[in-house]
Amino acid sequence: MGKRVVITGMALASPLGCSREKAFQKLLEKKNCVRYLPELEKFERLNSKLAAPVTDFEIPSHYNRKVLRTMGRISIMSVATAEEALADAGLLGDEIITNGQTGVSYGSSTGSLDSVLEFYSMMKDFEVKGVNSGSYVKMMSQTASVNISLYFKTTGRVIPTSSACTSGSMGIGYAYEAVKDGYQTVMIAGGAEEFHPTHIAVFDTLYATSLQNSTPELTPKPFDKDRDGLVIGEGAGTVILEEYEHAKKRGAKIYAEILGFGTCTDGTHITNPNSETMQKALELALKDAELSADEIGYVNAHGTATIQGDIAESNATYNVFKRSVPISTIKSYTGHTLGACGAIEAILTVDMARKGWFCPTINLENVDENCGKLDYIMHDGRELKSPLVMSNNFAFGGINTSLIFNTNV
Repeated sequence: MGKRVVITGMALASPLGCSREKAFQKLLEKKNCVRYLPELEKFERLNSKLAAPVTDFEIPSHYNRKVLRTMGRISIMSVATAEEALADAGLLGDEIITNGQTGVSYGSSTGSLDSVLEFYSMMKDFEVKGVNSGSYVKMMSQTASVNISLYFKTTGRVIPTSSACTSGSMGIGYAYEAVKDGYQTVMIAGGAEEFHPTHIAVFDTLYATSLQNSTPELTPKPFDKDRDGLVIGEGAGTVILEEYEHAKKRGAKIYAEILGFGTCTDGTHITNPNSETMQKALELALKDAELSADEIGYVNAHGTATIQGDIAESNATYNVFKRSVPISTIKSYTGHTLGACGAIEAILTVDMARKGWFCPTINLENVDENCGKLDYIMHDGRELKSPLVMSNNFAFGGINTSLIFNTNV
């Protein structure tokens, strides 16, 4: 029997806003954050000119040059949201952060890609001119986790989760296991991603991006028969996980308990999803939580608005639940925030469950007949008294994750 793991702090920087209150209000308004970016026109043969950037994030004024020299935008958003989440949890400055009882489990798809250009110029011009002491640290895949650890001087475990679109959910899942199994008392967990044009190019070459450049407000359309692809977003989401008895003893507010985490890989294709192994991840989470599918009242879907992804995911979900379970996806508002999505979506799923209101998938008008027979929340939000909720994410490499939360703690 493992230890109980609860969430005592949450913070985000997202296209919906850089506070949970702003983000939730945007969900209530049912408007997405996708924009046409004219600066993308300079890239020849880049078809999609759409993105969902974070527009109201400001670098904290107390982050001086010394602090920032190893941080790109990914790390700055990660550290800033971690600082806010620790303050929210009442642990900022607590000795538990530095005495070895606190660890970090955090990820992104890549590091800050502009730093790669500093090394590229060296190889192109045969001159070391742009490279400095912080170049590699900004670029490396573990940049978010190590910068968080360095800034807060943690001395516990560091678990970098660079697993593409499951980086954030994997960060939370592995943090949960570290606390559950008694290795750490507190974990700083989550994921981040900064917008870069090359991210669009990755999916553009796969014909997976939305091309509705003249009508950005109408895309993406997850699960809709008329969807035409995904939109890239950015952001960061951080949660503070804590052993339940420790949180209770110090009188901490508790947002939710993590009951289950499931993860597995497809072992079949690097980019095409596998519905059977997606299903397995959900089943593993339910097994870990010791729950039946009937007890889950809402599912937050990965919902990328790609044909293969939507069909595989929705059918995997139906095959687990065997009923029309209520489901929607936050990516219809934020676009695909890549390494950040699992954390941002987990935070908003917990907030929705606590408020008893779940957002609709906007732009979903006609459900694709090939998708699973689920209760797709459309047009208007849904009031549901459902403390038990699930949030799912899937990534390139065939990496599947599922998290289960209970907000009735």
